[in-house]
Amino acid sequence: MAHCMRVLHGQGSRTRAVLLEIQQRCFSVSPLTAAAAQVAMSKFDKAPLPYAKLTQNLEVVKKRLGRDMTLSEKVLYSHLDDPKGQEIERGTSYLRLRPDRVAMQDATAQMAMLQFISSGLPRVAVPSTIHCDHLIEAQVGGDKDLARAKDLNKEVYKFLETAGAKYGVGFWKPGSGIIHQIILENYAFPGLLMIGTDSHTPNGGGLGGLCIGVGGADAVDVMADIPWELKCPKVIGVKLTGKLKGWTSPKDVILKVAGILTVKGGTGAIVEYHGPGVDSISCTGMATICNMGAEIGATTSVFPYNSRMEAYLKSTGRHDIAATANSYKHLLTPDSKAPYDQLIEIDLSTLEPHVNGPFTPDLANPISKLGEAAKKNDWPVDIRVGLIGSCTNSSYEDMGRCASIVKEALGHGLKSKIPFNVTPGSEQVRATIERDGIAQTLRDFGGTVLANACGPCIGQWDRRDVKKGEKNTIVTSYNRNFTGRNDANPATHCFVTSPELVTALSIAGRLDFNPLSDELTGTDGKKFRLSDPFADELPAKGFDPGQDTYQHPPADGTKVQVDVSPSSDRLQLLSPFDKWDGKDLTEMTILIKVKGKCTTDHISAAGPWLKYRGHLDNISNNMFITATNAENGELNKVRNQLTGEWGPVPGTARAYKAAGARWCVVGDENYGEGSSREHAALEPRHLGGRAIIVKSFARIHETNLKKQGLLPLTFANPADYDKIQPSDKISLLGLKDLAPGKPVDCEIKHKDGSVDRIKLNHSLNEQQISWFRAGSALNRMKEIAAGK
Repeated sequence: MAHCMRVLHGQGSRTRAVLLEIQQRCFSVSPLTAAAAQVAMSKFDKAPLPYAKLTQNLEVVKKRLGRDMTLSEKVLYSHLDDPKGQEIERGTSYLRLRPDRVAMQDATAQMAMLQFISSGLPRVAVPSTIHCDHLIEAQVGGDKDLARAKDLNKEVYKFLETAGAKYGVGFWKPGSGIIHQIILENYAFPGLLMIGTDSHTPNGGGLGGLCIGVGGADAVDVMADIPWELKCPKVIGVKLTGKLKGWTSPKDVILKVAGILTVKGGTGAIVEYHGPGVDSISCTGMATICNMGAEIGATTSVFPYNSRMEAYLKSTGRHDIAATANSYKHLLTPDSKAPYDQLIEIDLSTLEPHVNGPFTPDLANPISKLGEAAKKNDWPVDIRVGLIGSCTNSSYEDMGRCASIVKEALGHGLKSKIPFNVTPGSEQVRATIERDGIAQTLRDFGGTVLANACGPCIGQWDRRDVKKGEKNTIVTSYNRNFTGRNDANPATHCFVTSPELVTALSIAGRLDFNPLSDELTGTDGKKFRLSDPFADELPAKGFDPGQDTYQHPPADGTKVQVDVSPSSDRLQLLSPFDKWDGKDLTEMTILIKVKGKCTTDHISAAGPWLKYRGHLDNISNNMFITATNAENGELNKVRNQLTGEWGPVPGTARAYKAAGARWCVVGDENYGEGSSREHAALEPRHLGGRAIIVKSFARIHETNLKKQGLLPLTFANPADYDKIQPSDKISLLGLKDLAPGKPVDCEIKHKDGSVDRIKLNHSLNEQQISWFRAGSALNRMKEIAAGK
């Protein structure tokens, strides 16, 4: 493999045919042990489980380190491109890794595949899949909503389907389910290293894999057989003791951890769960915990291989993988004296159910204190809608536990007091809960079973029961609750909790109801208290696969046509970004100085904008439209510093671009938290942005900015944020000497002519600096292929 990369990066031009030959040589797998070589990574793949190779690499690294290792270190370092020579220092080194596979959801896959197409490569080099889950809007119910989505998005689905066929990518059709549930059911395995173009890719940690959310440009690197780069993460250990019981669920573990670490406490780290309490959590429960680890900024989260994972593998038809994993437990569990950078201990026996929010997933409220907090903070106590499911909580066990609560309520004549929406995570889960009567029980409760898709969790919700601006409360079993995320209404107070608590709160219709202590009144006038929820971890009759929704790519896709109409408003072929001109960035205009939280939702809104994810120019019309302007405290209203006129942010950026005025953005803490969407980096680059200057970055977004040739810079002194006024001019000096670890000199020229000089830090390494100079990572890839 190393030889292949030397050829790819060698001197002299390379034709497409040579690139194909290189890919084919690099994709071949060295001989493994007979047992491992006979077991494929999935029923859809020919590539074998990599355990023998990983064990060889691990032995090399462990000898070098000379100490016990954490599970995440074992899995990560065993995937190093150069285990003998790679520098390994937590929080400092940039690791060059060889992931086992790539997964993309349809909203992000559009841009990822457009970038791959523009690379000129003929076929992906690692097993890769596309999952159609983001473009289905919740309106009336599963079947009708799915049919409507297929019609509205047929151009995009056709593009993804044919692009997958041409370039060797598996295609999961709309209705298949949410990407993370499909991965857990079919592709995840203990010891896997996977990257996915969605921030909740860490869901696969529930099966012992390191599954990491990235932007589309990172996915292109891996699909092009270029080692993937990741700053060596620190490791936060979470030791679990005791056992889950009663109303406490796996969701409460991560809700508690989020309250401890906050939305940025996991940045630059892998969260590794361990301890005797792990065995009391189901495999899908572990996935729930890992999934929502994205909300604390963690690189990913992971659990050690155990009997609960083995049972899930067998239940999902992967007996051979379970048997093989049993022989490699030394690779799939931490050493006894594994060193953690930070250690948190949680006693599951005393953990109280939590409800986090509103407006941020780290505002942790134990259920016993929620009602009091709601009244104190003037949160609407009456709940308007309850929603269960999503990629975080849509397992068979989740649905079954909710059904047990519902059956008891129905027995007393009670139904949900509010609209109750159910999102199955996959076609397999949907078919199984239909067969076993769970879905009908939830309908009898007043529930609406939505399509197997993301739906309201990502803003794909045609909500009509409240007007925009109307203050109201919803409770969900989702993972993220930023302002306006679910329904585009900034006045909606969204609370994130377990599906069990969503169900109980939907019966009462109020935030101040605690099912652990409070009583309900049946239609017969008698009071009763809900029993503890219960359900089978896995279906006794096995899973019903439902409809076959997978399309395998043909062995030879060269004759497949991938068409993008020049007149399309949904898809647009990419043009290369301009190269750096070798000069300092002087007297840049400030497009917007952002005040407070600025997630990727604020930079590039989802919801109705998802339809433009394949058309960079059209989607750029949503840039920063929900970010708060520090100058006036308003949304989507900035002053054009050239004309003095006030206008929307995207329009102002376009005016600057037309005038040849380069601009930058100034931001606050943890800038770019949330979704992995690289559009939040592509849009500023497309509209003329050159630098983003903030107090601190979220990991994925900082990498995405680097990939697109923007300079992500942080204040050496965070208080310097206050020195900058929106009317100032910003100059970045000495860029010819830009080097790893060397601060950038910045001059702030104020309107009165005075100047402040400050230092800005960056985390760019040599390769990333080459991306900036080339104009983007994709430009640099093409330069390398041409021998430059």
